[in-house]
Amino acid sequence: MTDWGELLQQVGEQSGLRLFRDNVRQVGGGSIHHAYRLEGDSGAVFMKLNATDQLAGFEAEAMGLEALAGTNTLRVPGVLGRGQANGMAYLLLEWLDLTGSSAIGGDSLGKGLAALHRHTGKAFGFTQDNFIGSTPQPNDWTDNWVDFFREYRLGFQLRLAADNGFGFLLADGRQLMELLESFFEGYQPVPSLLHGDLWAGNQGCTHSGEPVIFDPAVYYGDRETDLAMTGLFGGFGRDFYQAYHSEWPLSPGWETRSGLYQLYHVLNHANLFGGAYGRDAHGRIRNLLDQVS
Repeated sequence: MTDWGELLQQVGEQSGLRLFRDNVRQVGGGSIHHAYRLEGDSGAVFMKLNATDQLAGFEAEAMGLEALAGTNTLRVPGVLGRGQANGMAYLLLEWLDLTGSSAIGGDSLGKGLAALHRHTGKAFGFTQDNFIGSTPQPNDWTDNWVDFFREYRLGFQLRLAADNGFGFLLADGRQLMELLESFFEGYQPVPSLLHGDLWAGNQGCTHSGEPVIFDPAVYYGDRETDLAMTGLFGGFGRDFYQAYHSEWPLSPGWETRSGLYQLYHVLNHANLFGGAYGRDAHGRIRNLLDQVS
């Protein structure tokens, strides 16, 4: 049982915030961490809590949010603190009242995402590794996008899949990796700053209509990967896509590459949750191979 008095005292000393033990309320915050709404001198605060071995994940999330905030494009929760206190790892974020839907701000979200993607780096990767869900996500700097995606996205997930009992994916998966260049004929992506895990559950909208994104897995990569993720589980309306395309149209062949980028997330779901995701991934690999054979 959490000793909120001791925990909040230590967190306050580290963060400089005065937080009250009264009115601590558990809220939704994903399937990995415990999430709470707290009250402090300056208003409501969002806190994530977990075991101390999860601190690296909180550090990566904070760094990702700070990188997104630095672009002055889309709204993200401000980072108020992170660390360890009373035997727990924690992350403190600005509390935002959200509708949980992009329906109100879909147009602004699409334009904002295009503006975010125009913030580019000199190579593909990021300043540190991070996580996609609870799965490690390596981000070694790489000059060539195909090499980066082959090694640190598909290859990494396929190796995990083999360790997790999905060895039947390897033969076709390796063939797909050998043919990756076929998906990029005439197309050279620039290293855009990405949210990295932009599904419907990681975005929302304030009551005034301002879109908000959170829970990122940030790196510099092909902007099409963020768009592909928005289409994997639904939740993004026509206004969103029209607004994005009006700001920065996608290049020919993006529909096929979208399937390639969605495969990465399906493989990750197979490694996290097992079950039918492995068969789904295999079907997607076979379909992609058919398109380039």
